[in-house]
Amino acid sequence: MLTNLEKYNLILASNSPRRQELLKGVGVEFVVKTKADIDESYPDSLEAKEVAKYVTRKKADAYLEELNENDLIITADTIVILDNKVLGKPRNKEEAVAMLGRLSGSKHQVITAVCLLTKDKKVIFDDCTEVEFEELTSEEILSYIELYNPLDKAGAYGIQEWIGYIGVVGLNGSYFNVMGLPVHRLYRELKNF
Repeated sequence: MLTNLEKYNLILASNSPRRQELLKGVGVEFVVKTKADIDESYPDSLEAKEVAKYVTRKKADAYLEELNENDLIITADTIVILDNKVLGKPRNKEEAVAMLGRLSGSKHQVITAVCLLTKDKKVIFDDCTEVEFEELTSEEILSYIELYNPLDKAGAYGIQEWIGYIGVVGLNGSYFNVMGLPVHRLYRELKNF
C-alpha cells in the first residue's frame, strides 16, 4: 500500500515490542535500531502536552548524523498526563504503586508523539487519547505490578495487559495510541511522506 516508501530504509528506533507489533500491522518492512544513551529529559517549564513532542524530537536528533541518504527513522515517545502533570516511567515499584493509585478512579490523557526523520525532512505529530480508570483496590494494583512489572511504561500501566482489561472503563481516542503508537496517524503521515 505504501509504495512511496519503497525508496527508504525504514528504521524503528524503539525496543518496545508493542511499537514493533503495531508498526508491523501497518504492513511496512522495517528494521529496529536503538541507542541506550539518549537523554529523555525535558525542561520543567515545558507545558505538559508538549513533552512527548520534545522528547521524540531529541530521540530522532540523536540519529541524525548517522543517517544514510535513504534512511527514514521513526521515533516515538508516550506520556501520561494527570492533572496537568506528566507521569513518565516509574523508577521503582513504589513509584508504580503511587502512579496507579493516582490514576485509579480518574480520567487522564495519553499522548504519543512520533517523529519521521530523513536527512532532509522532519515531520513531528502527536495524538491524544483520554482514558478513564475505575477505582482500583490496592490489592489489584500490587498484584498487577508484581505480575507485569510495568516499570517500562508511562503511567506504570499497559492498556493491553490485565490492568487495562479490568480497570479501563472509558476511552476517547485511539486504543493503539495508548499502547504507544498512533498507527492511524502514522499510516496517514507515511502515506503523505
